[in-house]
Amino acid sequence: MHLGPEEARGYLKTFRARYNRREDREVWFFPPAVSVEAAAQATRERGDLVVGAQDIYWEPKGAFTGAISAPLALQAGARATLVGHSERRHLFGETDADTRRKVAAALSAGLVPMLCVGETLAERDAGHTAAVVVRQLAGALGGLDGAALSRVVVAYEPVWAIGTGRNATPADAAAVHREIRGWLRGRGAPEPRILYGGSVNARNAAELLAERELDGVLVGGASLDPDGWAQLVQTAAA
Repeated sequence: MHLGPEEARGYLKTFRARYNRREDREVWFFPPAVSVEAAAQATRERGDLVVGAQDIYWEPKGAFTGAISAPLALQAGARATLVGHSERRHLFGETDADTRRKVAAALSAGLVPMLCVGETLAERDAGHTAAVVVRQLAGALGGLDGAALSRVVVAYEPVWAIGTGRNATPADAAAVHREIRGWLRGRGAPEPRILYGGSVNARNAAELLAERELDGVLVGGASLDPDGWAQLVQTAAA
């Protein structure tokens, strides 16, 4: 819950002035719902800058006070949406079944769903990382054909590494990314995009992205300052 509409405009003005466009890179922004339209307007001339919603509800319309549907997010200028972010799962009780409905709603509306998966510290210590991630993938994406799966982006965000200052090593992340990639390819998605999220910052972004299994990073707190974020993106894009 950061940056209202006017703040989002100022943020993106600063970011655009600091970031040199790279044709082979995209930078995605997921502002609060109240700022999606402002952010989309501030990036409308830049095809490399994508605005998404932080969450959607699976019904397209109706009496669901406080919810944002995929068609509403699309009208506001969103081109993507997060689904199953760890905070949605662990603070708001979102289930794998909920993520399945949200992915389907996003795809139906023409939004790119970015599905977040990842294990807790207890699950990691018990050696259940792969089982948890595969369960979350199957829960959200099971039954989709290869064409639909190719439109989905997956973000591996180990819950134990979010906001803790701890993060998986590049090798740790790569091992899970290979598991995810194999699962998706085995179901008809030949070139899946898989990001890593979890205490990513300017100090570790380049090291993480040097690992070929990581197609990008999903960044939280380190993205709140537009100057620092532009510097991180410049470094990562190189």
